[in-house]
Amino acid sequence: MYEIRIHSRGGQGGVTAAKLLALAAFRDGKYATACPFYGAERRGAPVVSFVRIDDEPIKIYSQIHEPDLVIVLDTSIMDVVDVLQGLKSGGTVLLNSAHPLPGCNGTCRHVDLTGIALAENLVVAGSPILNTPVLGALAKMGVVTFPSAEKAIREMFADERNVKAAKAAYEELKA
Repeated sequence: MYEIRIHSRGGQGGVTAAKLLALAAFRDGKYATACPFYGAERRGAPVVSFVRIDDEPIKIYSQIHEPDLVIVLDTSIMDVVDVLQGLKSGGTVLLNSAHPLPGCNGTCRHVDLTGIALAENLVVAGSPILNTPVLGALAKMGVVTFPSAEKAIREMFADERNVKAAKAAYEELKA
């Protein structure tokens, strides 16, 4: 089972990113679950979402404490939350950043999801929406295929800018 933990802030699209990722995995013929964890938070508060992907039916629906992959949609969260806690040995970290961050344990990848969202004008209430660009980056990493990611995006969103943002992240993902 491949387990993913997504750290975001309310309003960035982290919860929807988890749902999109699970849907794309399902379109790839996998089993998948998406589970958010938040309280009565407001826009901008830290939010954690979890995704499990497997070839077999998934019977666990809970938080993930030892992920294979950690996604950080807002690096400022790293100042208040230990996002790397429990990351499996050899695990991967995907950061929303134009540049690599020092001190990142495991295999770190980065892509400027915010810049991509802003370039496509994917903004709600002044905040860039990162859910579709991150799905493109995850497709580049092989978590899901790009055709399934694109299909999932089109099922959830009619606006073609979302597919363009995913394609841009797919092309721009840096090691």
